[in-house]
Amino acid sequence: VALAKDGAKVGLLDADIYGPSIPLKFGLEHSKPEAHPVNGHAMMVPLEAHGVKVMSIGFLVDPNTAVVWRGPMASGALKQFMSDVLWGELDYLIFDLPPGTGDIQLTLVQTIPLTGAVIVTTPQDVALADARQAVRMFAKVNVPVLGIVENMSYFICLSFHVREELFFHIGAVKAAEQF
Repeated sequence: VALAKDGAKVGLLDADIYGPSIPLKFGLEHSKPEAHPVNGHAMMVPLEAHGVKVMSIGFLVDPNTAVVWRGPMASGALKQFMSDVLWGELDYLIFDLPPGTGDIQLTLVQTIPLTGAVIVTTPQDVALADARQAVRMFAKVNVPVLGIVENMSYFICLSFHVREELFFHIGAVKAAEQF
């Protein structure tokens, strides 16, 4: 959204096939993309919110039904979102990946060249262990890690206007320093 507010043309692909959250985060949870024929092939038109073009499996499946697919099916859905969506001209296409280093991440890095990765983690040791593995995986496939973002480390109490720590909050800083 910040990139779009700065004037960039931005697309966001929710690549978390098993737990798509982008429709809810963008207020599009009751929306469905349209399909347009292009050269005899149905192409999906991404939805748009806050100046960002958005595509997610969450638009296409019942939110009350779990997506129970093996890796090849999830990878196929990701490839379809890259090839069968009318993104138009973009300055940035951002992929919101699931945690870890599984099929979705490998499919993405094997399908298109990536400029870089930003690792998002929460401060718990288990989440930081996953973040470290993601850093190592991206290094192995020659995708530069642009940074590590620590999410959900604290909140501001609305009643007393004080910062409340949820977890020990410098884990991502230590991981970034380590790498």
